[in-house]
Amino acid sequence: MNNKILEIDGSFLEGGGQILRTATALAAILKVPCRVFNIRKGRKEPGLKTQHLMGLRALKELTNGNLEGDKIGSTEIVFWPGEIKKEKISIKIETAGSITLILQSLIPPCLFAQFPIEIYFEGGATDTFFAPTLDHFRFVFLKILEKMQAKIEIEILKRGYYPEGGAKVKVKVFPSNSLKPINLTERGEFKKISIFSVASDFLKEKKVAERQAFGAKEVLGKLNLEIEEKIEYAKTECPGSSLCLVAEFEKTTIGSDNLGKLGKRAEDIGRETAISLLEEEKTGASLDKFLADQILIYMALAKGESKVTVSQITSHLKTNIWTIEKFVKGKFKIEGNTISFSH
Repeated sequence: MNNKILEIDGSFLEGGGQILRTATALAAILKVPCRVFNIRKGRKEPGLKTQHLMGLRALKELTNGNLEGDKIGSTEIVFWPGEIKKEKISIKIETAGSITLILQSLIPPCLFAQFPIEIYFEGGATDTFFAPTLDHFRFVFLKILEKMQAKIEIEILKRGYYPEGGAKVKVKVFPSNSLKPINLTERGEFKKISIFSVASDFLKEKKVAERQAFGAKEVLGKLNLEIEEKIEYAKTECPGSSLCLVAEFEKTTIGSDNLGKLGKRAEDIGRETAISLLEEEKTGASLDKFLADQILIYMALAKGESKVTVSQITSHLKTNIWTIEKFVKGKFKIEGNTISFSH
């Protein structure tokens, strides 16, 4: 094993948890030990929160590695990855920590394993604040990853919302011998919009899921587009709702998602999410702003040159580029709204 520890300053630029997730995922793939310090330094409550801790411990278990500094509030960790030997891991989350954020650390190394890996989540949230909803993850992000020949299956056994969490999710990641580079600079013809509106059983009488979808259709209906709608009520530990709008094009998929909020009408959640989707659509970009920074690690790991157009060059995205370039040979290039990576 490489004993030289790669030092990563967790306070760089945006300075959020993404630096930690990206650094440790790449450390696991490349078998390079890393030290991440100043973790979430600029945040109101700096250091590790539950979802960061759970992600780190799951990565340690998955790779049979060693980990120092894994406690709530810790602003520094050292991670020594080992070999992936387990075909199944279980992650228990006591809070409403985000499942999708934990998956951001786990999916890349699993793709480079020798066998399929099953990850079972008990607890946590499928849909929570400051993280992609599991529907955006499934119906937008995974659609793009499929183009790179990555295969991931997600089964939601139970939804979880803030503040109780309590989700149950099964994820299966199949190994990919070599990720295919991606070239997404044009969308191609528009195909359809899908509405995935979900609410907990607690909100069934108030018809929250139908009303979220109605608000979205009010905005999207003016465009004379083909719209498919899926309404779902789920047994959950606490009230909550989520909405994901997905626009499919011939060559790409973009989306926008949102969560129900206390004191805010479900119709307004629908309208806001639809307006956000239309703003993404107007940019002409192939990837939405939520997906742009998530795809970077896969672009860097694919053999060959990748190129994508994104709706926004965010500070989140620049931070992720900086982190990835610490680990891999190759460079990202930003020209206008086009991002390319070449080795």
